[in-house]
Amino acid sequence: MSWHREPLVGFDLETTGTEPLEARIVTAAVVAVHGGDGEPARRRAWLADPGIRIPAQASAIHGISSERAAAEGRPVREVADEIAETLVGYWREGVPVVAYNATFDLTLLTAELRRHGLPSLGDRLGGGEIGPVIDPYTIDRAVDRYRKGKRTLEAVCVEYGVVHGGAHDAGADALAAVRVAYAIAERHGSVAALTPGELHERQIEWYAVWAADFEQFLRRKGNADAVIDGHWPLREPATARSSGATAGSGASGASGRSGISGPSGD
Repeated sequence: MSWHREPLVGFDLETTGTEPLEARIVTAAVVAVHGGDGEPARRRAWLADPGIRIPAQASAIHGISSERAAAEGRPVREVADEIAETLVGYWREGVPVVAYNATFDLTLLTAELRRHGLPSLGDRLGGGEIGPVIDPYTIDRAVDRYRKGKRTLEAVCVEYGVVHGGAHDAGADALAAVRVAYAIAERHGSVAALTPGELHERQIEWYAVWAADFEQFLRRKGNADAVIDGHWPLREPATARSSGATAGSGASGASGRSGISGPSGD
């Protein structure tokens, strides 16, 4: 049976900013979804005190103020640890994790774990590679490269006929991402035919190709120093450099959830 008929787990973060190596977790959700019907079977949600002020721009998007996070949120160290254990638990069971623009959410979570001296996702898996990960953003961009319009989660939901329960709510975004993944597989048989492991490897290739193409596009437009990190599903701290066009999402939804203008009209 194809992976898009099997259970998946959606994962989403809302954060203090759009740079995953610097931003902090504010809210998070992990939503287990029944295979095929797209209905949630189990849901976990977190509100964290990020330990820093939440910028007004971020609060305006996800609705969480610094005051509320401090009063109602749990220490971000505890939240990051629990999120990591939850995701790793699903991977141990062989359940793929779906994240829209996975490089943002997983890189940010990894940075939080490192910041607080906690074991990485890979360490929790015995030193192995994380995954499988399914990233509808990366898949859609590869299989329908020349489609016009934005690549926000909301826009892609419209494209695939998925009802979105509320943008920039971590639980709603996580569930919508899973439903989009199912819908992409329904439309594109070549995606549905892959195993989760094969799809994970294919996304590594697709993301690297996109990053190289986008970097060349930016340089042709006059940004001679543009660097787009091509690692997926985690950015590499040693190579990640800010070019003013890095792939991110989260608090503002810019880039990862709104798409990045590039040669293919993303």
